[in-house]
Amino acid sequence: MNIQFKKGVLELCVLSLLSRDDYYGYELVKKISNNVRISEGTIYPLLRRLTKENYFETYLKESTEGPPRKYYTLTKKGHEAKEELSNEWYDFVSRVNSLIEEEDISE
Repeated sequence: MNIQFKKGVLELCVLSLLSRDDYYGYELVKKISNNVRISEGTIYPLLRRLTKENYFETYLKESTEGPPRKYYTLTKKGHEAKEELSNEWYDFVSRVNSLIEEEDISE
């Protein structure tokens, strides 16, 4: 998959997951990697940026497997951004599908 395209939808993937539950960084990487191949190096800069933009709040939670983990939880602003990006995504997919279907019919 094209890297630029993937980076563009990664924000929506992260916001969507966090709209359902709180996660720590590596957990997000694993969840997203089930569907889209990404690396940890891709997700952490995005998490830092979105935290600075007040889309998330963070908290530490003790772990039985090592040091405390930093969890991300969506703020009201994050939920609003997720809704807006979701609407844009569905509109985009619908328009692209329309073009693809037209193209397939005319061939």
